[in-house]
Amino acid sequence: MYFTETQLTHDPYGHYLNSTQVFSPDDEWIVYDTRNEDGGIGITGSIEMVNVATGKVQPLYKTQNQTRYGPGVGAATFSPTDSTVLFIHGIRNANEAAPYGFARRTGVTIRTLHPFEPVFADARNVISPFTPGALRGGTHAHTWSGDGQWISCTYNDYVLEQLSKTDPTDKDLRTIAVMMPGDVTVPDDGTLENNSGHYFSALVAEVTENPKPGTDEIDKAFDECWIGRKGYQKADGSWQHRAVAFQGNVRNTKNETVAEVFVTDIPDDIRHPAPGGHLEGTARTRPDLPTGVSQRRITHTDKGIEGPRHWLRTTSDGALIFFMAKDAKGTIQIFAVSPNGGNIRQITFNTFSIQGPLNVSPNDQFVSYIADNSVFITDIKTHTSERLTPRSTDADAPFGAVIWSNDGHSLAFNRRVLHEGKPFIQIFLLKQH
Repeated sequence: MYFTETQLTHDPYGHYLNSTQVFSPDDEWIVYDTRNEDGGIGITGSIEMVNVATGKVQPLYKTQNQTRYGPGVGAATFSPTDSTVLFIHGIRNANEAAPYGFARRTGVTIRTLHPFEPVFADARNVISPFTPGALRGGTHAHTWSGDGQWISCTYNDYVLEQLSKTDPTDKDLRTIAVMMPGDVTVPDDGTLENNSGHYFSALVAEVTENPKPGTDEIDKAFDECWIGRKGYQKADGSWQHRAVAFQGNVRNTKNETVAEVFVTDIPDDIRHPAPGGHLEGTARTRPDLPTGVSQRRITHTDKGIEGPRHWLRTTSDGALIFFMAKDAKGTIQIFAVSPNGGNIRQITFNTFSIQGPLNVSPNDQFVSYIADNSVFITDIKTHTSERLTPRSTDADAPFGAVIWSNDGHSLAFNRRVLHEGKPFIQIFLLKQH
């Protein structure tokens, strides 16, 4: 397979790619935020997109009153079905006393034909009485479902975060939420802490403060993905239309924290609480899961998921979930497992460790990633790996995720390029010939 590499952006500021879904549905644009370092969302004020053919940059959104305390924007993704961009937005009243943080962010959308007109995705209500369908904290790492209708994200609870400052028995535990279309109205108290939204949100992963060693209990759920474009087929032959795979921190029999693969099956309607449950949560408890949500552990390994931070990925039919772990030699490789459980398959057999997140090609043939300071792809069936870019120095090596275009003929990734002696994050493109 032959690819040519080109530099797509050149301006002396950051052009940071999200870990997935950065191409517009027609593959004509790539969306990004303007941070120039990993983790710098709180100090970043702009979302832009660049034309793949011409390199023309089109601004999409800019925060008001941006300071080093927030609000901040970042981690932008395109809907797979239309020209809508979704990204993290810090709470609008961010200041030194209440800066951008895990529990102080939300999801915002922009239609590319209507730039600078933000629309809140998830509703937020951190002031009692709370509102079903509105969360009480911060959502981030938003990902569209394959049909472009739902959104998944990780979640931190602001109410419990504040409570933990005076009562350490209460903890804000990171977990997973999903959003389905449906307006949620929250009273406007004038503080900018709360907002209404166009999606109904609910938690879908069960976490507990003190997991028992050797059980499937977890105290953190994170780095999730939707399973398949339309779900997956269960072992009994039935079809689960909506499900999320995520990493969950368990305690092994030695009471060590390890991450394992979990799956949550999600009903078509998340607006109904389980008997006695409160989708909106209470002053001392996080929101309860909707009725019909079913969580289970998929992997039972000795050491768990290991390697660089990465989000789980699946094939388009949902048959395989991909994750990273160390092989017998201690090298970080890609592995795969069925959402129904069973044997774990090793996918990559490189002599060097993988350095960043992974993605699956649209035709389910390859996984893409960075290793040995190069862009690589590996054939999922044959396990043959191919180096697509020459090995680079640490200073100008590719980093982050390598993201496929929707037609599977291009790959986008980041490098740092010097401008007047200062490195700036730029977008590079590999095109197949």
